[in-house]
Amino acid sequence: MKITKQATDEAVLSELGGRLAQVRLERNLTQAQLAEQAGVSKRTVERLESGSVATQLSGFIRVCRVLDLVERFDLLVPEPVPSPVEQLKLRGRKRQRASTRSKAKTPSKKWQWGDEQ
Repeated sequence: MKITKQATDEAVLSELGGRLAQVRLERNLTQAQLAEQAGVSKRTVERLESGSVATQLSGFIRVCRVLDLVERFDLLVPEPVPSPVEQLKLRGRKRQRASTRSKAKTPSKKWQWGDEQ
């Protein structure tokens, strides 16, 4: 199954769990061996693979580290690269905070005929 934005949380967790289980089996590791190497409980590995319960993200990272999948996180959340125009605006500085869009300046008083001066 391809993971899409239309997939439910449960479907995504189930798919990720199935993929982790498949990688574990390809590496010829038991759940207990993976848990020991990752420093998590066997029950955590069982939960991750079943996709039934969301576990702590740190446990997920530990399991992925043992399975040599951590470098792939870069594909999950790529490093943002500002556009060339944005780079020129920043002049080498790193952006620190978000800003709101500025609204068009509205006159404080409604204009009327005879107010030209």
